[in-house]
Order: sequence, then C-alpha cells, then structure tokens
Amino acid sequence: MAKHSGPSWKKDHPGTFFGNSVEKADRAVKQAMSHPEEMAIEHAFNAIERAENAFRNAEQFNSELDTIQQHKGHLDLIKQQLNEAQKNKSE
Repeated sequence: MAKHSGPSWKKDHPGTFFGNSVEKADRAVKQAMSHPEEMAIEHAFNAIERAENAFRNAEQFNSELDTIQQHKGHLDLIKQQLNEAQKNKSE
C-alpha cells in the first residue's frame, strides 16, 4: 500500500485531531483507572501529553474555538481523574 503523499489531515484539521486525541486520552485514563498498573498509567500520561500538544496546535490555527474549548475542558477533567487514580494507587 502506497503512503499518502499529500498534506497531513492533522495539519489541515487541527481541531479534529485534537478531538480525536482527547478521546484516545480519555480511553487511556479509563483503562488506567480500572487497571492501575504502571504501564497503563504511563500510557495515559503519554496520551494526555499528545492531546495537550494537539490543543496547542489547534489553538494556533484558531479553528472551531467552541469545539476546541469543549475538548480542552474534557482534557482537564481526565487529567484530574488520572492524577487521582495514580494517587490512589500509591496509597
């Protein structure tokens, strides 16, 4: 299968990429909360970091600001959930 040589959809639609990144981070945090092994928690932190990078990219493009802010609120919530899960694991 040939690699697509056109521009990346991530650059064309940064708001969509951010939304997808938040969804992936949400799934990773839920996995870490239900199975708080070190690897699951690390994966969740990495997914959140990627979503935060996608947020900064989407914010630079100033596209779909309402949607971006909704996703940012969701991202903040799942970061808090992951921090609580990690704290509970260490207790």
